[in-house]
Amino acid sequence: MSIIQTIRDRGAVIVIVVIALSLIGFILMDSKSGTGQLFGGTNTTTLGTVDGQDITYDEFNASVKQLEQQYPNSGADQRNQIMHNVWDQMVAEKIVDKQFKYLGLTFTAKEMSSVMFSNDAPQQLKQAFTNQETGQYDVEQAKQWWAQMKKNKNKEQREVLVQQVIDPMRLNSLYTKYTSMIAGSIYEPKWLDAKRAEETAKYATLSYVAIPYSSISDSTIKVTDGDIEDYISKHGNQYKQEAGRRISYVVFNANPNQGDSLRIKETLSSLKQEMAADSGNIKAFLGRNSSTMQFFEGYVPKSTLQIPDTDSLIDLPDGGVYGPYIDQQSFVLAKKIDTKILPDSIKMRHILIGTVDRQSGQQLLPDSVAHNLADSISTAIRNGANFDSLEAKYSTDQVAHNDQGVMTFDLMTIQSDNFASEFGDFLLNENGENKKVLKTEFGWHYIEILDKKNPQPAYKIAYLAREIVPSDETINTANAAATKLSGQARDVQAFDKYISANGLNKISFPGIVKENDFQLGGLQDARPVIRWAFDAKEGAVSEPFSLKDQFVVASVDKIVKEGEPDVQTARPLVESTVRNEKKAQEIKKKLGKVTSLEAAAKAFNQQVLTTSGDSTLTFQAMIVNGIGNEPKVVGTAFNKTYQTKVSPPIAGNTGVYLIKVDGMAEKSAGTDDPLAQQKNSEFSRNQQVALGQSFNSLKKMAKIKDKRSKFF
Repeated sequence: MSIIQTIRDRGAVIVIVVIALSLIGFILMDSKSGTGQLFGGTNTTTLGTVDGQDITYDEFNASVKQLEQQYPNSGADQRNQIMHNVWDQMVAEKIVDKQFKYLGLTFTAKEMSSVMFSNDAPQQLKQAFTNQETGQYDVEQAKQWWAQMKKNKNKEQREVLVQQVIDPMRLNSLYTKYTSMIAGSIYEPKWLDAKRAEETAKYATLSYVAIPYSSISDSTIKVTDGDIEDYISKHGNQYKQEAGRRISYVVFNANPNQGDSLRIKETLSSLKQEMAADSGNIKAFLGRNSSTMQFFEGYVPKSTLQIPDTDSLIDLPDGGVYGPYIDQQSFVLAKKIDTKILPDSIKMRHILIGTVDRQSGQQLLPDSVAHNLADSISTAIRNGANFDSLEAKYSTDQVAHNDQGVMTFDLMTIQSDNFASEFGDFLLNENGENKKVLKTEFGWHYIEILDKKNPQPAYKIAYLAREIVPSDETINTANAAATKLSGQARDVQAFDKYISANGLNKISFPGIVKENDFQLGGLQDARPVIRWAFDAKEGAVSEPFSLKDQFVVASVDKIVKEGEPDVQTARPLVESTVRNEKKAQEIKKKLGKVTSLEAAAKAFNQQVLTTSGDSTLTFQAMIVNGIGNEPKVVGTAFNKTYQTKVSPPIAGNTGVYLIKVDGMAEKSAGTDDPLAQQKNSEFSRNQQVALGQSFNSLKKMAKIKDKRSKFF
């Protein structure tokens, strides 16, 4: 559809230019050198290094801007997330690129051509060189263009946008080779398959007693600092922590209060009569009164109106004003300007005689020739000529060709800024005209209206909106309260004392804040606070930070060093586990020497239970029916030592268990074999795990220096 695709087609020209610059950059990238001097020298433009390879501010910022273009209305928190993702991606690329070189993996010019001129070509190329008649990627056109691009000698284009097309293509090819090597190295011997098959076919039936940890009150078990230290020393690798900070903060809200809201509502109320009486240019009136909502010149049906009481507005006479009412974060006055009966959609067909090629900008036909041809087509159809034949022969609207020139538009699309106004005015004409020859920026059209569906009232509405924002008094009050706390509490002890004395809410972030984090608890864009914390001493209290509609005063509770956590840090992580271990010792002590399941059950007022004829308890089982995720129970069940007697107490995840194997059996023939069913998917998972472990190992071995916090 030529009209709707105006922006898309104009964008295609830009895409072609971008790709041209990218490909030229690839040819010349051997001469690539650092150019950023934003901070006065090459040393100060380095955000970090990966095994000696620099990540510069310029290349990082270019990638961030490229992603930001995909999210044009994103806020600060979205930008921070983009920056984080870009850094991770650039680090990963440098890590794998080094491995590619070590393994001798290359991406040759021949390979590049084979990708560019195939169905695996980058999406940008496919979009730029799509044959409009077939809808397919035009390889020959791409080849001709590429031959011309290689002759371009413009040095300024050497480094422009290489990463947008060529670098991803190269990395994708090399990574495919690398992952194929890893996947091909995974091998499982036949004896292992046979062993797993045996373990899956054999199942056990049990009698057991479960003594839950909850049978002992938490208050009776004391977990000392020594217990925590001992547990961490035995499980150090599991709880190893990165360096960071523990931060607490107090928020002083500067959001608009009830008084601010009332003030804005009264301001709009005072304009209501003036808005109703204004008979001039409504757009000018909205501009004079600083409306935060743009005026839409079109008409909207009742179903599209989104106000609290639609009926109250549409029941007003033309010129009536409704409100003020709240719409999200604004008070709004709505003026009903005019009412028309309009269809919710229009079906039409047209023949376009294009005068300009939308991609190249070259003239196709002189305007007068196109006009005469459109008039001749109109006369021919009026005299009985076949529309479909003429459309197929003359129309240059390739999209509309798919339906012989027939298109259907809804009311809002017809009135949108992307729709040719001359075209829209005719479709919505109220004088009954249904055929016309008219001109738009695309050329000359012969148009026929075929059907107007569901005619209904539609309304032209003007909105005068004022955002509900805090007053200077509200902002100054919050700022003063934050300044007072900061001024009177210059260390953590004074900070806590002031908070307690004044009934303030202190928020202690439970996790460790890393140097390049941008979020702190409920504070989405907390980079200023985090940067301060990493320059401050332990126990320091900050000056007030202004973050959106709030002021924040923070304290550095602890500087956390890399390695094993201290007791204070580790306690919330492991206390429940250590407590359960101590409960298990108490349970075992009370059980004493176990002679039977019945005696054990009686000691803790429990019952002897069984897995009955359930055949799911195999050595590969992750869950035991009636028990849950208890791998120690599974392992004990298949330990031959305990297949003829009651097991010793087993300290599990949720309690202590004693089991007795009642029998072992083989699954009957024809029973579903989970191992056989899942073998292929398990092998695929193993490949993915191997790839992930491979990259994690490379990352651990790499020497990564991260200096982002000095820049952002």
